[in-house]
Amino acid sequence: MLTFTIGTFAIALNHLLLISALILATLVGWRMAKRGGENPESVLFSLFLLGMLAARVGFVLAYWTHYRDDLWQIIDLRDGGFLAWPGVIVLLLGAVLWCWRRPALRRPLGAGVVSGLLFWLLASFSLTIYEQGTRLPEIALRNANGETVQLSDYQGGPLVINLWATWCPPCRREMPVLENAQQQRPDLTFLFVNQAESMQSVSTFLETQGLSLSNVLFDGSGRLGQAVGSMALPTTLFYSNDGRLLGSHLGELSEASLARALENFDTPNPTSATHTAPSRKSPCPASATC
Repeated sequence: MLTFTIGTFAIALNHLLLISALILATLVGWRMAKRGGENPESVLFSLFLLGMLAARVGFVLAYWTHYRDDLWQIIDLRDGGFLAWPGVIVLLLGAVLWCWRRPALRRPLGAGVVSGLLFWLLASFSLTIYEQGTRLPEIALRNANGETVQLSDYQGGPLVINLWATWCPPCRREMPVLENAQQQRPDLTFLFVNQAESMQSVSTFLETQGLSLSNVLFDGSGRLGQAVGSMALPTTLFYSNDGRLLGSHLGELSEASLARALENFDTPNPTSATHTAPSRKSPCPASATC
């Protein structure tokens, strides 16, 4: 399960864990303040924002080569580009500074920060272990020729699976990034699995955009999204040679966030087997959670 869904609303589980950690920290800090001390609610929220800012800055610096030619991408947070450790360090330093300057905050703020961080670390670690224990689903899809193929037919090398739809603006935005990666990384097999749209509408859409994608597949009933536990588009999944899930990304992929995701794979091996379907001209859907 990669997303938490209520009706038409879907949120990535890692985002939900982060929000839950903030809520827990606020409740614990409030309870401690009732026993004596200052309510740390506003400080905790400020520290949360400060940590997120540091996490973004750390990511941009780490992947600067992907941002330097288009600086506007730095403030486009839709790619989910954050590094956890700079955010945690800055948050802890900020908490220490606040506690030093305002003694009444020390116990409530300390308890809130520690409880929130522990919850987030343990929950995130458990989610990662759970995700990496899942396998490539056994699902039948259709290729561009209308033939039935098994998803497992593409197993045997590193596999990147993108779930998308033509009505999804974020999907369209990320398509050029994925097309470029497909051309630059022949050691990886990229599958573009359209969710619940007709082959004719998808074919027309792709041709008008003038982009060339290999391995366009069709999931008429959206079973793959259900099988992997993601009801949000776009969703991109990264599988190892033996079909083990290495990671996932919900929402728009930028060059930087895709580069980070591809670090899940070992050093590129040009001899890795790839299973390719007929290439076709295709546009790039935007990539933000729809």
